[in-house]
Amino acid sequence: MEVRLLSAAISLDAVQIPASNGDFCFGTRAAAAAGRAWFGDSFAATIPAAVAKQPSKNLSPRIENRRAFHDYFISAKLECGMALVGSEVKSLRDGKAQLNESFARVERGELILHNAHIDPYAKAAIVYNHEPRRERKLLAKKREIRKLEAESQQRGVTLIPLAIYFKDGRAKVEIGVARGKQQHDKRETIKRKEAERELRRATMQRR
Repeated sequence: MEVRLLSAAISLDAVQIPASNGDFCFGTRAAAAAGRAWFGDSFAATIPAAVAKQPSKNLSPRIENRRAFHDYFISAKLECGMALVGSEVKSLRDGKAQLNESFARVERGELILHNAHIDPYAKAAIVYNHEPRRERKLLAKKREIRKLEAESQQRGVTLIPLAIYFKDGRAKVEIGVARGKQQHDKRETIKRKEAERELRRATMQRR
């Protein structure tokens, strides 16, 4: 005897009821209890996986500092957290930020991000919005901050944000230990990128 669909609406009270063809249909707990009373102990019902909360995917864009690799040699990278207000988080999730003119610096034992532009959140009232270029504290271990401070005290070394992205629901910034390129270094970088582009184009044409 087949067990038919006993409840059209799947809710937190829903369970899976085995049918005679080996499939499952959905019904309420009361229906499952009635089925056990009718069919005996061989009737089994389980909580459906469809009811379980599914993990949400991170669809927030990655905001990159495209000028960083053109203007600097990057010798080391560090992932840091960011101390943000709510309107800043929402703007970052929309990809509304620029890092081209920004830099980081160790001040009084804290790592501070300067001149990063995060657009005001369009749906927030002015009174609840943020200053686009305000200083922002970055979150890292004290040992890592001391290392960055020592690196940045070398001549020609700057701390540059390379990208902002979300990881496990939290905003992160990738800080690079950067040394400025000379003009001939920049020309070499452009030539290398053009050569790589031509190689990719030729590879695609051969396929």
